[in-house]
Amino acid sequence: MQIRNATQDDISSIARMWHLGWHSAHAAIVDSDLVRLRNPESFVARTTAHLPHVHVAEVAGEIVGFFILHEDELDQFYVDLAHHGRGFAQAMMAQAEALLPPPTAWLACTVGNDRAAAFYRKCGWANTGEVVMEFETSEGPKPVNVWRFEKTL
Repeated sequence: MQIRNATQDDISSIARMWHLGWHSAHAAIVDSDLVRLRNPESFVARTTAHLPHVHVAEVAGEIVGFFILHEDELDQFYVDLAHHGRGFAQAMMAQAEALLPPPTAWLACTVGNDRAAAFYRKCGWANTGEVVMEFETSEGPKPVNVWRFEKTL
């Protein structure tokens, strides 16, 4: 697996993966209004806005996952649903952690996203508690309860 910076040519693949992965993990645990606003176009816009910070994981020329880094935050972390269970997530996490600045990094995990929370704990991240974060949408910010995870690098 190779990790590289995302390019304009990757936007549609990343947005599709993000849309499908987000809905798979979040549709049943967040407000229905946020689910409605997280349509395919919103993920194209979000991918485009974050593109300088997006890293993709490639295997044999195929994007199998991506993550977004903002300073000391692991902002997004997704493995394509078709590639779950193949060990890509752990390899991607190791690469993401290597790119994050020490001493401490953090990430937000939506409360109720138990699969992701278990993965983060398995990778050594500690849940430091629940907070409310505001997430941008086309209709303005929406509050979401998240678990804040931290890791000393």
